[in-house]
Amino acid sequence: MAGIQRRRFDPEFRAGAVRIVKETGKPIARDLGINAYTLHNWVQMDRHTEEQNGSSGNGGGKLKESEQEELTRLRREKAELSRRHAEEKAAWTKDRAELEDERDVLKRSVVLWVREAMGR
Repeated sequence: MAGIQRRRFDPEFRAGAVRIVKETGKPIARDLGINAYTLHNWVQMDRHTEEQNGSSGNGGGKLKESEQEELTRLRREKAELSRRHAEEKAAWTKDRAELEDERDVLKRSVVLWVREAMGR
């Protein structure tokens, strides 16, 4: 890809674009003449920076003890539901495979039965 250079955007332009997206929630990449995925990356980087600085959501980044307990409980519940879902999916997959095998056997049986009936 000789001859193609990456476009560089100054930090003020990036910050302004991210601010507009955060305030309006509208896709403005086309209006700014940039790739939508590029703008998406800028917004994601901004969110990540805010989370690292503790300036998003809960004020200081620390959870109260009751919130921490609820978070722990919810994570435990999610893990249990995920485990149960995986088990049910595995059982469903096994049942499906057995039903497909049975269907295939029945199809072959019908073909043989029709051949035998036509041969008489």
